[in-house]
Amino acid sequence: MLWEKGVGEYVEAAINLKSHNQAIEFLLAGSPDPGNPASVPQAQIDAWAREGIITALGHLDKMEDILNEVDLVVLPSYREGLPRILLEAAAYGLPIVTTDAPGCREIVADEVNGFLVPCKDSAALATAIQRILDNPEERARMGAASRSKVLAEFDQKIVLRETFDVYRELLHLPE
Repeated sequence: MLWEKGVGEYVEAAINLKSHNQAIEFLLAGSPDPGNPASVPQAQIDAWAREGIITALGHLDKMEDILNEVDLVVLPSYREGLPRILLEAAAYGLPIVTTDAPGCREIVADEVNGFLVPCKDSAALATAIQRILDNPEERARMGAASRSKVLAEFDQKIVLRETFDVYRELLHLPE
């Protein structure tokens, strides 16, 4: 678990929202990488958990176990490739709050299947989370839009076909 995944901003948003509504539970999945200086220390995660800010889940082999239980997925990362967790969340029909960063913005269309917030902006993150939690109809609509988007744009057959098309074009092969 790295700071550049926006963990600090996630915790700040949790503190902000929990100060107004104790019923919100913030789950934090993943484990520290002790050999990486950019890793969030386990002691810090433990402290947040003791304070009741987050529930630390640690490493999960199967994200689907938790995706069946949550109302939305939050990934406030500073940069990404194509984040698998957002694809999985969309496949499960969940609304997503993430940053307007490359990789994340390919999966989330702002106000369609979730919200894009500026990187390192915990206040905007908290506002987006609260908006989804306060609006069950919007949450359901965004979740359905997530599922539709992932099936239409990220289905394995579509991705493979588009990849082969790029290779054909680069190699000047006939279709």
